[in-house]
Amino acid sequence: MIKTEHLIKRYQSLTAVDDVSFEVGPGEVLGFLGPNGAGKTTTMRMIAGFIAPTSGTASICGHDIGTDPLAAKACLGYLPEGAPSYGEMTVRGFLSFIAELRKLEGEALKTRLDHVIERLQLASVLEQSIETLSKGYRRRVGIAQAIMHDPAVLILDEPTDGLDPNQKHEVRTLINEMAKNKIIVISTHILEEVDAVCTRAIIISKGRIVADDTPVRLAARSRYFNAVSLQLEQPAELERARAKVAALAQVESVEVSTRDARLTALPRAGATILPLLSELATREGLKLKELHLESGRLDEVFRKITA
Repeated sequence: MIKTEHLIKRYQSLTAVDDVSFEVGPGEVLGFLGPNGAGKTTTMRMIAGFIAPTSGTASICGHDIGTDPLAAKACLGYLPEGAPSYGEMTVRGFLSFIAELRKLEGEALKTRLDHVIERLQLASVLEQSIETLSKGYRRRVGIAQAIMHDPAVLILDEPTDGLDPNQKHEVRTLINEMAKNKIIVISTHILEEVDAVCTRAIIISKGRIVADDTPVRLAARSRYFNAVSLQLEQPAELERARAKVAALAQVESVEVSTRDARLTALPRAGATILPLLSELATREGLKLKELHLESGRLDEVFRKITA
């Protein structure tokens, strides 16, 4: 597993990470979230052995990153922020270099090279120098080097940064496939990424952990949990529908969007309002394009926790 105990990192008067402790076990994909400057990247760098903590410890698969760094890093694949590499090297040369650093040789080296090149769709740029690649391809090269030696643990700092929607989908599919037998930590500020791949989320703010739960349970903290959204076919009916919905005793408040003729009804604590609104729409002859129950909004919870 990954284990951190009371990690602290100070830069003179600035405390970037303040007493961070958590564990991540096999099969977990942990989303490490926070606003810019919250301490996400600093924490990832300490776990990976890239920088030393002011105090506290971190271990990977039982190996302390401070006292047994080679054994810890042998278990680890790390994609740093910005996916740094050697720009003058070709993609093939760089990946071959990484494979040799990871002590792959012979058939094992060839097999892993072929696998990562195919999986990250790098065949078309193998002979290009890395400095000539687009941001998206550089990110793919960074992910390829991180998984070269098939590590038990992956730490990925902003893995889909710079990728187009199709490339993001491919990377998230890859993460989901690898999650079956790896420990994966993803530092990100993209909340849709948490919904797409993470089984657990830690939110960090001002260097401290302020939430640690599954994405579903975090979203359930939202005031939109069990809210009901109605989109009308006839915008002229919006005000009449709003008044009828607001009059229900189980509805606390109603939000209106004139742009798409939508009402969002927020329930009072503990109330279930979907059947009531469905019945109301039928009774009042409201023609609906859409009626759905919300599961909560992670972005609203994120803002509330980190504000």
